[in-house]
Amino acid sequence: MSLGNKGILLVLFTALVSGFAIFINSFGIKGFEPSVFTFSKNVVVAVLLFFIILGAGNFVELKYLRPKQWFKLILIGLIGGSTPFLLFFNGLKMSAGTTSAFIHKTIFIYVAIFAIIFLKEKLTKSLFVGAVLLLAGNYFMIIPDFSFSLGHLFVFMATVMWAAENTLSKHVLKELSGTVVAFGRMFFGSVFILIFLLFTGKLKLVLSMSKAQYSWILLTAMFLLLYVFSYYNGLKYIKVTTAACILSLGSPITTILSWIFSGKPIFVHQAVGMFLIAIGVIIIIWLAQLSSNATYPARVKHNGWH
Repeated sequence: MSLGNKGILLVLFTALVSGFAIFINSFGIKGFEPSVFTFSKNVVVAVLLFFIILGAGNFVELKYLRPKQWFKLILIGLIGGSTPFLLFFNGLKMSAGTTSAFIHKTIFIYVAIFAIIFLKEKLTKSLFVGAVLLLAGNYFMIIPDFSFSLGHLFVFMATVMWAAENTLSKHVLKELSGTVVAFGRMFFGSVFILIFLLFTGKLKLVLSMSKAQYSWILLTAMFLLLYVFSYYNGLKYIKVTTAACILSLGSPITTILSWIFSGKPIFVHQAVGMFLIAIGVIIIIWLAQLSSNATYPARVKHNGWH
């Protein structure tokens, strides 16, 4: 299997995990303060990733990171693993309706813009068609009411920050392994959220959770671990725009799970949306496979640590 196809399969697995994780989190987050919930999961995942790095014999990669590489990992933690979560959850509290959900699902657009500007990725006709189908699919699935408030601005800012972090991570993955980049995102993200919790007096909530809440933290952390491990190791070998578009499959998966296990009906417009998203992702994957699977790995710099 070529590294390009391996990357696609890993990100497809990430989309599957994302669909399950969103469904599970919808139950687990009840009764939690969102920043406490996010911090607790991040800490567990950061610790597990550290042990994975040790177990795989990759500690030497961390040991010999240059100051510039550490700075990039810290930046990934700031703009990907902490600040956008705080903006996003506060934005959801301040906004009503379906616009916030739609804004978040447009992340692949901002990823594509950043990738074209900073990574020199090309906007091909096939990619454009696939992206249009994804946009239309998300519209039909969500049917945004297009209301706007400060909360929606916070959600938009969070979405753009996540897009920027994806682009930066893709750049950093030229030199580092996906596991180390994932660790940097989760570890430094936890540090920044910890600072927030200290300043807001919410840290005590972490230590006063019930056994049931700790159980939810562990369960949801397992999904988050699978998500970041598979995503960043897959992102290393494919274009960031391709990866972001594939992740759009997470939403239809969550909708199907809600129908199977919670009895939530799937309306016609949602079915249309899921079909359009699936076709869009198929086109984008087909494009990714057509683009030189044989030559792309040669452009990835290996450092001997994977």
